[in-house]
Amino acid sequence: MSCAGYPGPAAIDLVDNIILFIGGEEEKSEIEPLKILGRVEGNAIVNATGLNISAHCNRVSVTDGHIACVSLEFKGAEPNLSEIVDIWQYFSGVPQELGLPFAPKRPIMVKSEPDRPRPRKDRDLDKGMAVTVGRLRSCNVLDIRFIGLHHNTIRGAAGGAILTAELLQAGNYL
Repeated sequence: MSCAGYPGPAAIDLVDNIILFIGGEEEKSEIEPLKILGRVEGNAIVNATGLNISAHCNRVSVTDGHIACVSLEFKGAEPNLSEIVDIWQYFSGVPQELGLPFAPKRPIMVKSEPDRPRPRKDRDLDKGMAVTVGRLRSCNVLDIRFIGLHHNTIRGAAGGAILTAELLQAGNYL
């Protein structure tokens, strides 16, 4: 807890520094994707199974943007990198099909430059609602690895809540 009364480190602790431990963040990063990829049964979310996640979280001095360095192993045949890029580039979901106002036109933006994604350059793409991926390459331990970036306060919080409300309204749940 900071002296200012809000959770997190004081700004002076972030200057020229990396915070290597953020209580609960690694555990949350390992559990939340299982909920997202899970299913609804009755009134409960059943977590996805068969997925092992190991998270390592660090805080750096960036105003907005969360970056994930991801390594994946596939069951069966590993898809080639161009197949993965095609899946990302052409992905479209229900928000895009319904043309919801806060939905990004392209929910996944692929960057081919070796130094991307970068928060300052990529976090605001498509109203701050796109997820930017880059540095896709083969992994010498698992199958592939890449970096993903999203705007944590737009896509991850406020904008995500707006988009969820739009989906609920479109589905006549409100």
